[in-house]
Amino acid sequence: MYNVFTRTWWRYNPDWPNGLEPHLGRKTYIAKKVTTEKMAQKLCSEYNDNNDAGRLSRKAEYEGV
Repeated sequence: MYNVFTRTWWRYNPDWPNGLEPHLGRKTYIAKKVTTEKMAQKLCSEYNDNNDAGRLSRKAEYEGV
């Protein structure tokens, strides 16, 4: 089983170059208990293709549970 979630990879910090500091943001789940890895990958691809990652690089990922 897999959980699919989004999170950011950066946070604002004016003391860092370009004002961005590497930082793993909090996970926001968009699907839980997905039965196959292929389906989890599909959900991530669909989310990432249809949503702008923005400056903080919010992207979908998945994890095994």
